Amino acid sequence: MGTPKEDLARPNSMVRRRLVAVCGLFAIVLFCVALSFGQKFREYPGWEYENFPLPPDYQVPGEWAFARLMYPSVRFSDRPYSPYWKQGATNWTIDYPRSDRHLSEAVRRLTRIQTRSVEQPVDLDEGDDVYNWPWLYGVEVGHWDLTDQQAAKMRDFLLRGGFFMCDDFHGTHEWSVFIAGMNRVFPDRPIVDIDNKDPIFHTIFDLDDRYQVPGEQVLFTHQMWEHDGYEARWRGIYDDKGRLMVAICHNMDLGDSWEHADNPKYPERFSALGIRIGVNYITYAMTH
Repeated sequence: MGTPKEDLARPNSMVRRRLVAVCGLFAIVLFCVALSFGQKFREYPGWEYENFPLPPDYQVPGEWAFARLMYPSVRFSDRPYSPYWKQGATNWTIDYPRSDRHLSEAVRRLTRIQTRSVEQPVDLDEGDDVYNWPWLYGVEVGHWDLTDQQAAKMRDFLLRGGFFMCDDFHGTHEWSVFIAGMNRVFPDRPIVDIDNKDPIFHTIFDLDDRYQVPGEQVLFTHQMWEHDGYEARWRGIYDDKGRLMVAICHNMDLGDSWEHADNPKYPERFSALGIRIGVNYITYAMTH
């Protein structure tokens, strides 16, 4: 036991707890302020849409936002840092932003996740921004051409707990292009079929009975597949602890099922399944 003078100089347990609480709150505030600098909403011209109307609450932040991967396309493989893909209107903007906002609205309605109403394009070249977005979506990855630096950033993001969902690529040729990029990300991890019992198919909805979800093209071609992608494949890449890091939706077009959820000509059953898959994958990413 110290002297009276020492006791006066030493904070008691209650004071210490208050100091810890205040310091912890201050740290959280600083973290949120720092995080907000990486979360500024931005828009680009889309492949199909320009000047798509903004929802009235688009400036309201959320604990989750639809993060869309920006990437260079194969067509620019000789110029991997070509400014064209960084300005939008290339493959990464397919269905953007209509599908992103439809799925975000569905997440709001079907879960308790506080969801931002607008999406966020994410460029792996932009410092540490990708780490602000726990769930990342890539469309038409049968056309991507990741650089070695982008692949390394993606690998680090995933191993730190991030989640990547990719969709809307079809057949053997587009699969080979996708694999070329994914092998840069994970040259040493296998791609496997996801078992029906995996938690990702049972987070919100039980999705044992899945079926191929076609794109809008089904309205014109009257066929479910594109190219030689006759069978939908649900594949993934796991980390060392058994967490699914990459969810690969091959030979299907979930993006179109979200985009055309309000299109009376597009069959409702495809949007119903596509939205449920999206909600499950997002919930899994936020809880695993």
